[in-house]
Amino acid sequence: MLETPKRGNAGYDPLYDPMTARTLGRGSDYAPTYWIGTAGAAPPDDGPVTGDFDVECAVIGSGYTGLNCAMALTRDLGIETVVLEAHGTAYGCSTRNGGQAQFSAGRLKRSQWIDRWGLDVARRLHGEMLEAFDYWRAQIRDHSIDCEPQDGGHYYIAHKRSVMPGLEAEAALLRDRFGYGARMMTRDELHEQVVRDHEAQGAMFEPDGVGVHAAKLAFGYCRVARENGARVHVDSPVDGWEYRNGVHHLRTPGGTVRARRVAVATAGYAPRSLHARLRDRLLPIMSNSVVTRVLTQAELAEIGAQVHSPLTDTRTLRHYYRLLPDNRLQIGSRAAITGRDAANPRHLASLREGMARKFPVLRGVELDYSWWGWVDVSHDMMPRITGLRDLPGAYYALGYGGNGVMYSAMAGRRMAQLVAGQPVPDLPIFGTELKHEGWKTPFRRLGQWGLYQLYHFRDERQ
Repeated sequence: MLETPKRGNAGYDPLYDPMTARTLGRGSDYAPTYWIGTAGAAPPDDGPVTGDFDVECAVIGSGYTGLNCAMALTRDLGIETVVLEAHGTAYGCSTRNGGQAQFSAGRLKRSQWIDRWGLDVARRLHGEMLEAFDYWRAQIRDHSIDCEPQDGGHYYIAHKRSVMPGLEAEAALLRDRFGYGARMMTRDELHEQVVRDHEAQGAMFEPDGVGVHAAKLAFGYCRVARENGARVHVDSPVDGWEYRNGVHHLRTPGGTVRARRVAVATAGYAPRSLHARLRDRLLPIMSNSVVTRVLTQAELAEIGAQVHSPLTDTRTLRHYYRLLPDNRLQIGSRAAITGRDAANPRHLASLREGMARKFPVLRGVELDYSWWGWVDVSHDMMPRITGLRDLPGAYYALGYGGNGVMYSAMAGRRMAQLVAGQPVPDLPIFGTELKHEGWKTPFRRLGQWGLYQLYHFRDERQ
């Protein structure tokens, strides 16, 4: 096990909670993730902001979305851009996820798209996802981003028999209504060809799904953004934001950045104080993840993993998991409601039990890495890439709900197009804003607790 690299003297705050934090803080160490522990040194950056300056566009947040936005602004649109990051490059979601690129954005299935917007809009959204996956693959290929892509599709695994009819219906809809090559697998086929998950009753296979090294992907984006002229200022949280005379004044500890346009890409990590117009458009949800020690040959034979593709089960409080290229197993799931409860041992125990139900041979296995992080879940379970109608020149891309590894590249590109005044597709994720929940958002955590009890009951009953 490698140690998590240290960035300075601020230390890592494992209990940070965007719902209660007054500020983003500054200069924290990275979370102790497998990705940070095995990525090597963080990429070169431009250091903190030192002094006041003017810029055409400021991007807030240096994760997948923010860096892709900066890339598109500088490389494709010729717009001077700086990225402002409170801590280190890709400090938040982009180095705490499961490294699973899936053929979606947000939490809704294609059938739910049809229910919400009708078949025509759903097909056009599907087309956006197809284009996004091609764009994401091209970003990695054309810029030689060494993020260890393992391309082999996505397996959506039925964790109990009663969910199989729903999976079969979704696979048929994907084939018949969208012309997409989803197919079903029996339990025996899954065990013989993919993985010997003891819970699995079958699975739906989607042709598009890629496992990546999450931090190497983010660090590669940073390199490319800077090569194309963007400046990435770390340890530069936006502690104040005022709009005066057509200019956004973004106050950081080292100076004020005056930007004509601002693109927000903070995912689940921005405190509610960032700007009143952005407050309470998300409900940050916590996800836990662990990575085992390197498995023995006997253990590998027992779990029978023949792919490194993303694996997701059908729980509402789902498990996402896969065998990593170095023969460790990664698995994650939902966890605490609040940051204050994040380190409660029962959440780790629950995730361990989930892993043991799937792979009994791994009950009690040593863990090399354990971490948690915030997922940017929107109130209607879909992302938005849009402008703020009452704040001229301000835009945001938020709300992936845990499905942003792939789509964040396109989201960053689309936000750059909005910044430049270029047209984007006529789709609901671009044409409407995230709902503003106002004072209700903090109380939603009470409802979240109740829903988690209900979801757990539904997930586990036969």
